[in-house]
Amino acid sequence: MHVVLIHGMGRTPLSMLRLRRRLARAGHVPHLFAYSPTFESLVGASARLARLIERRTDGKRYAMVGHSLGAVLIRATLGRLKTPPVACFFLAPPMVACRAARYFSRFRLYRWLTGEMGRLLADEAFMRNLPVPQGVLRIYVGTRGPRAAWLPFGLEENDGILSVAEVCGDCAASAMKVRALHTFIMHAQPVYDDILATLAGLETAKME
Repeated sequence: MHVVLIHGMGRTPLSMLRLRRRLARAGHVPHLFAYSPTFESLVGASARLARLIERRTDGKRYAMVGHSLGAVLIRATLGRLKTPPVACFFLAPPMVACRAARYFSRFRLYRWLTGEMGRLLADEAFMRNLPVPQGVLRIYVGTRGPRAAWLPFGLEENDGILSVAEVCGDCAASAMKVRALHTFIMHAQPVYDDILATLAGLETAKME
């Protein structure tokens, strides 16, 4: 199956290379998508992503994997797609406006580096109104962030950037907790295993 991989904020497609290799070894056809929050609007990036999907999948069944902001980009692109993905895998996605974005958006450097996309991550109405994939949805929630009464998240479970509640949003039933940090969750073995198992199940169901 074709699988489109979208990196997170502050990362590049290089962060998804290990996952791409695993998918290719399992017989899938992975595609990397690159974007820049600093120099690109969400509308522009989502339009490019929709074109890449049309060009690379050629009407065939496909899945999408998004890390953090990459998952937000997927949600923003769903309405542009002629054929929706059969499955979406969200790695540590902000499903609601997150505290980190609200805090850092006060600083000029953050606003310059993250552009419109960084601002939208702090916009509660925008985040709540983004569509949720209608096919198979799997959300991977990191829980390895530090917890202490004096830290920003207190004793709340988190991945170092987002709390579990911010990652799950209204989709807790689709979520799977992983002992991983936000930045490196795409390298966690349980994430690999679950993505591959889910894709294998979809392929099997197709043949029945």
